[in-house]
Amino acid sequence: MARQIDYYFSTPSPWAYIGNAAFHDLARAHRLKVTYKPVFLPELFSETGGLPLPKRHPARQRYRLMELQRWRDRRGLQFNIHPRHWPFDARLADGVVIAAIEAGHDPEPFLRNAFAAVWERQLDLASAATVTQLADDAGLPGAALVARSLSSAIDAAYDQNRQDAIAAGVFGSPAWVLDGEVFWGQDRIELLADALTSGRAAYSADV
Repeated sequence: MARQIDYYFSTPSPWAYIGNAAFHDLARAHRLKVTYKPVFLPELFSETGGLPLPKRHPARQRYRLMELQRWRDRRGLQFNIHPRHWPFDARLADGVVIAAIEAGHDPEPFLRNAFAAVWERQLDLASAATVTQLADDAGLPGAALVARSLSSAIDAAYDQNRQDAIAAGVFGSPAWVLDGEVFWGQDRIELLADALTSGRAAYSADV
C-alpha cells in the first residue's frame, strides 16, 4: 500500500518552488500518495507566530536573499531573485490546484508550470488569463478550473487546509506531514528521504 503524505505549500513561496521538483522525485521513487494542500500563508503566519517578509528584521531579509542564491545553485535552477510579479495574491493559483484535485486531476503539472511562471518567466499569477493558459499547458481545462477556483466551495476547502495545517503543527511553506511528523522547509527533503528509507517510527515532540 502506498504511503500517504500531506504537502502544504502556496504558489508564491520561493521555497516551495525550489523544493518542488526534488520532492516529486522523492515521491515517485517511494510511490507516495501525495495529498496537495495549498494554504494561505498570511493567515497561517498570523496564527502560528510568523511574520510576513516586510515585517522581518533587515538581517533576516538579507539572509533570505543569500539563501535563495545558495539553493538556486544547489538545486541547479535558474530563476530571478526579485521576480517582476511578486508578491501576488495566491488565492487564484492556489484555488486552481484545489479545483483540479476536486475534479480528479493530478495538479502536479500545473503546479510545476505555476512555480516556473513566477520565478523563471516572471508572469503574473494573479491574472486569470495567465493562470488559465498555464493550466491549459498542463493538459487541464484551464477556463473551467479558474471559474471553479473562485467558488465558495473552493474558499471553504482553502480554509480547511489552513485549519488542517495548524492542527498538524505546520506553520510555513513548504511542509510535509508523514505519519504525523512534520518536515518544514525544502532543505528538509533529505531528512524526509531518510525517514522514508530507514523505516523508523515517526518522531514526536512528546518526549
